[in-house]
Amino acid sequence: MASSIISSSPFVCKSTKKDLGFSSFPKSSQISIHKCQKKSISRKIVSVMAPQRSPSTTGSVKTGMTMTEKILAKASERSQVVPGDNIWVNVDVLMTHDVCGPGAFGIFKREFGEKAKVWDPEKIVVIPDHYIFTADKRANRNVDIMREHCREQNIKYFYDITDLGDFRANPDYKGVCHVALAQEGHCRPGEVLLGTDSHTCTAGAFGQFATGIGNTDAGFVLGTGKILLKVPPTMRFILDGEMPSYLQAKDLILQIIGEISVAGATYKTMEFSGTTIESLTMEERMTLCNMVVEAGGKNGVIPPDATTVNYVENRTSVPFESVYSDGNASFVADYRFDVSKLEPVVAKPHSPDNRALARECKDVKIDRVYIGSCTGGKTEDFMAAAKLLHAAGKQVKVPTFLVPATQKVWMDVYALPVPGAGGKTCAQIFEEAGCDTPASPSCGACLGGPSDTYARLNEPQVCVSTTNRNFPGRMGHKEGQIYLASPYTAAASALTGHVTDPREFLQ
Repeated sequence: MASSIISSSPFVCKSTKKDLGFSSFPKSSQISIHKCQKKSISRKIVSVMAPQRSPSTTGSVKTGMTMTEKILAKASERSQVVPGDNIWVNVDVLMTHDVCGPGAFGIFKREFGEKAKVWDPEKIVVIPDHYIFTADKRANRNVDIMREHCREQNIKYFYDITDLGDFRANPDYKGVCHVALAQEGHCRPGEVLLGTDSHTCTAGAFGQFATGIGNTDAGFVLGTGKILLKVPPTMRFILDGEMPSYLQAKDLILQIIGEISVAGATYKTMEFSGTTIESLTMEERMTLCNMVVEAGGKNGVIPPDATTVNYVENRTSVPFESVYSDGNASFVADYRFDVSKLEPVVAKPHSPDNRALARECKDVKIDRVYIGSCTGGKTEDFMAAAKLLHAAGKQVKVPTFLVPATQKVWMDVYALPVPGAGGKTCAQIFEEAGCDTPASPSCGACLGGPSDTYARLNEPQVCVSTTNRNFPGRMGHKEGQIYLASPYTAAASALTGHVTDPREFLQ
């Protein structure tokens, strides 16, 4: 009998297929998954055994497949795929935005002809969101180009904006593509969703294969509805335990990336499961899958359950089929976390895997806080920040910028009461705390943008941000320092002017 490989972290237990075959777990708890049999789950590996193999018989033997393998097998019209297979995949949805859309359509026309038609105008989603509220003429022209292409191709789902002075005058405008895709019902279990943006992996939260592609691939998909993909191997992350009240999904994914590094999941699927995952809302699951690419992952995926189905069915009537990993599916690595023992973390400059406990950074003086983006600009993210600010009853000590991801999130900030705040909305709490007025919904300063982008780092300042990357120059100035954090940690830091553990204000 072999022993399991224990990571240096006190919170994770890792096993790899190179070292072991399967694990034997005590039946200490159960999880129930929609359309899936119950599976035994434990909070620690108690034994590891070498695989027992029987002599093969004549004929082929079908092995188990992971969720991702099943989705890609169906999309490639195959009964079986294995990691490393190069397959032609039928695409269900292609998304592009104002930064990459003009290039993708340009390649499409160059390769298929000026008068060519896209493969399916109802399966293409075009969402302006990156460089929107700016006077930069080239950025504005990108949106104009997309409008021309969408009119020419009769694209059904083009979420246009024409009046930059007041986003509310544009009923079709949504905002950040990854959040809008979910809100508008374009994310569905079992499907293949591609996007010309690396954070397209966010949609894996809905139990689908979702990944970012380049303009050349997108141009080919526009003309054919197909893409050549290599089937990725799957790493499994099992998170069990009760989620502490001061933790959020952002803490979980920063913990994981700190554990495996920014290259730890290169061209691999990251599949998340466990009792903690089951307890998360859809928006929190989206946060988890959103930053898979920061670990090098090809895609992230979470098994669909009642939470998933309820969210999707409330937003679309398109039929879908949920899939789940087989019990005998092969995973290249297993990581187990006892979430009840985790603490709030940040990623220090200049890498998402530069993990540290928030309380260890209490001496880091900051210049500003930014709450927004596809990672940390959803309704629940602002609700969390407002909850902490209300509990503290204090004024922020540094400029605190708020950028709702979408028009719907912006409306929620002004309309929904924050639980336990006496009926006050997020907007009211933010105003009382001295934060900036919530800005027009867009990607904002997450990726810098033109110099007049709201909240862009135009000086070498220190910023605590709920965004996803902290490389040099990411939010503007190349000497800026970005600490990635949860909305709780960002709000707590705004109140003190230093990187702050949210437990100082949350009981």
